Amino acid sequence: MENMNHDHMNGMNDESAAGGTMHHHMMMMHMTFFWGKNAEILFSGWPGTRTGMYVLALIVVFVLGFMVEWISHSQLIKPGSTHVAAGVVQTLLHALRVGLAYLVMLAVMSFNGGVFLAAVAGHTLGFLLFGSRVFKKSSAPAPGKTSDLPPTSC
Repeated sequence: MENMNHDHMNGMNDESAAGGTMHHHMMMMHMTFFWGKNAEILFSGWPGTRTGMYVLALIVVFVLGFMVEWISHSQLIKPGSTHVAAGVVQTLLHALRVGLAYLVMLAVMSFNGGVFLAAVAGHTLGFLLFGSRVFKKSSAPAPGKTSDLPPTSC
């Protein structure tokens, strides 16, 4: 324990790793929620320090959350489809839903408060429009199938 070097990983220093020259790459990673437009969301250097790009990032996260809810409550498979065609479409929809949900999760892992709120707002509005009874004709849930995909569960 006394030989642990907390400044460099695995005992390597910047000089030996870079062939004798010092190269420092400062990467700030937050481990608690923070507020501000200077963040990295999904990709290195994006959105950067520009306010417009930060707003675009929030819109992208919102749309991703919204799309997860739309896919989760959609009925895109036609009633007369063959089992094979329905299974392929269902599998592709599942892959798309999981991929989008993971992108939202990775964006939230930036620990930016605005990104978190955008993700929650996207999921909330998507559920309100596609999953809740607000815009449904009947007050009781329809018997049988309610969507093409099973509900997400842990």
